[in-house]
Amino acid sequence: MERKKLIPTFGCKEGRAVIMDEGREYYSEDILALSRYYSDNGADELMICDLSETDKDHDRTMDIIREVVRAIDIPVIAGGWVRRLEDVKKYLYTGAKATFLNMSLDDNADLLKEAANRFGSEKIYAYLPGLTWLKRIEEYAQLGASAAILDVLMDEKDLSRIPESPIPILAVCDHDIAGTITAYLRIPDVHGVILTVPEQLEGDCMNWKQELRKRGVPMEILESAVEWKNFKPNSDGLIPVIVQDYQTQEVLMMAYMNEEAFQHTLDTGRMTYFSRSRQCLWVKGETSGHYQYVKSLTLDCDNDTILAKVKQIGAACHTGARSCFFQPLIEKEYREVNPLKVFEKVFQVILDRKEHPKEGSYTNYLFDKGLDKILKKLGEEATEIVIAAKNPNPEEIKYEIADFLYHMMVLMADRGITWEDITGELANR
Repeated sequence: MERKKLIPTFGCKEGRAVIMDEGREYYSEDILALSRYYSDNGADELMICDLSETDKDHDRTMDIIREVVRAIDIPVIAGGWVRRLEDVKKYLYTGAKATFLNMSLDDNADLLKEAANRFGSEKIYAYLPGLTWLKRIEEYAQLGASAAILDVLMDEKDLSRIPESPIPILAVCDHDIAGTITAYLRIPDVHGVILTVPEQLEGDCMNWKQELRKRGVPMEILESAVEWKNFKPNSDGLIPVIVQDYQTQEVLMMAYMNEEAFQHTLDTGRMTYFSRSRQCLWVKGETSGHYQYVKSLTLDCDNDTILAKVKQIGAACHTGARSCFFQPLIEKEYREVNPLKVFEKVFQVILDRKEHPKEGSYTNYLFDKGLDKILKKLGEEATEIVIAAKNPNPEEIKYEIADFLYHMMVLMADRGITWEDITGELANR
């Protein structure tokens, strides 16, 4: 059975998050913190509604959505200010998974078709603000919508009014009144619910998922492919856990789990260990706020060690260091060939030259000459790549590409762009 989605939502207006709950408005000044909270605590996707009233506020909101997309690990659905095709493009260019068009606006049916043809139907949703528009869902599907957002509060007895749908329906809910969320998700064509809930009151989606699972609703939760009974713990009933940063692969720490800690980790999505000194469960970050959010757990070939890849908040070590492994014992020189580390190392040298100019440095020469000189050199190196690719000796290509990448990094440093920005953009495509 297909697993259902939980999608928190909030409005964005004048740089603040606006959350509606039973007719009352809640505000959050820190949209990134709110978005990270939902992402880290079990949300499958996030929906942001642009509530701007002026062009200036709209432009600011677009920048915020772009920052949110880069900061979190779940897809974002964005919309609310769609009047022409260019507006659809702007939302999608923030990195949003999809944008939605309000079907109550007369011209948006034609715009929906145009947008689906231009950007692909998978990126276009139809927003239905009432039951009247639900009757036309077949038409919206034919025009190119790949999903429908049904924004109408319905009692459980009214759910029979939702017809069979050719496209998935995402239903808006504000509370689990009389099991309404459960009832929605039991409808085959309803693939998820959009939750309008206050920050950290009911926003922990992992808790919601565990409750819905108890009610028999299939949800995207953490489930181990191997049961604990097949693990091989030590004589104390413990399994060592090696912890890595899921993005950089940096080894952060090593700790132990017993069966209860392992199950608590699955239930909450937060790394939980067994403290041998205190003889009790230990949720990493419960005191310091330096939580570790699970990205993957892998069992070794002997079933006696776990490799955990996590999103680390703050420092992993109790000393305040990022990693517990910071005391060198021996070190032999070697040539680093990991692309991520090489790019970052070269980029850091370029940034250092910018901050601390060095006499005779070619990098500082480029910075001194300014943007036009950097762009001129970048264009020249791009041309050199084309010429090298036409020559019979393929060795020339790697040299020219290396030159191009260097000059590209100088441009990145000059314009304040990082490798995280670039890789984040690529990951969203």
